[in-house]
Amino acid sequence: MKSYPSHWIITMLLLTLISFTGCDGQSRKLTDKVPETKAVDQIVPVFIADSAYAYVAKQIAFGPRVPESKAHAACAGWLTDVLGRWADTVIVQEFKTRIYNKTALSGKNIIAVFNPSATKRILLSSHWDSRPYGDHDADPARRRLPIDGANDGASGVGILLEIARQLHSHPIQGNTGIDIVLFDLEDYGPPTEERNYFDEEMWALGSQYWSRNLHKAGYSAQFGILLDMVGAKNPIFPREYYSQQYASWVLDKVWRNAYKQGFGDFFVNKPGSPIDDDHLPINKVAGIPTIDIIHLDPNSVNGTFYEYWHTSGDSLDKIDPKTLGMVGQVVMATIYGN
Repeated sequence: MKSYPSHWIITMLLLTLISFTGCDGQSRKLTDKVPETKAVDQIVPVFIADSAYAYVAKQIAFGPRVPESKAHAACAGWLTDVLGRWADTVIVQEFKTRIYNKTALSGKNIIAVFNPSATKRILLSSHWDSRPYGDHDADPARRRLPIDGANDGASGVGILLEIARQLHSHPIQGNTGIDIVLFDLEDYGPPTEERNYFDEEMWALGSQYWSRNLHKAGYSAQFGILLDMVGAKNPIFPREYYSQQYASWVLDKVWRNAYKQGFGDFFVNKPGSPIDDDHLPINKVAGIPTIDIIHLDPNSVNGTFYEYWHTSGDSLDKIDPKTLGMVGQVVMATIYGN
């Protein structure tokens, strides 16, 4: 994904002096305790953080999931098989698209459908590909090498796989169906040194394709939640700018659930930078009000994202199961209590 640089970020950062310090001046830390939450009609299952972590580790074990690589093909097969155990239907939406340099690449959006007959639907999504370039690496020799994308991609997918497992074991009662979409070719935008030569529509290519070619004719959802960079230790999740513009009521719903569970120091009630991510075409083209839960840190070395964003350092050792558990439980509370 890409952020809006220069004057936009400077302006937003003045508005988003975000910290983990509470009223008592003490730094907040995640604990092992995940509170049990009651929805209106059923108990929200307990999200298993270690399970989500194992799914993250499995993705990393394939190697960088760069489109058209062997690792990418192997991971696609595994994701399809795993979701096939739990979902009512799994659809692999294969597509061709051109990346920033006009090269045509093949991609696969992987869609898992739960309770397909339900008319009220909720969309959950993340991207499963990984960046072909570590273009923000401190080591120039690594800037054209692919990265693991443990946080940037695999963390969100790991959470959604555990949610899929829970949905199979504990179906949502009533007329609510869930669609999990794993987008491909999100992170194949131009390298930093070439970015000024290309437009911004060269990111989020899988979600652009899906938004114009929905997996089911006439498909719509009440709302959507996108997960991106949701696995690092002590994250900061502000109210991302476009999420606020297109789906403020969804932000309110999710952030309220976070506060109820004691996670208000991480889901901060402050504005975040505008991020060009998969939720943009979902909002603009598919017309589904969708938010982006994304770690944004104006104090990081890159001024916007998680410290190891688009570097070789975005590896499994940076993933914290406690963060996966927090985000997973908040999303579960939202979909079960909707």
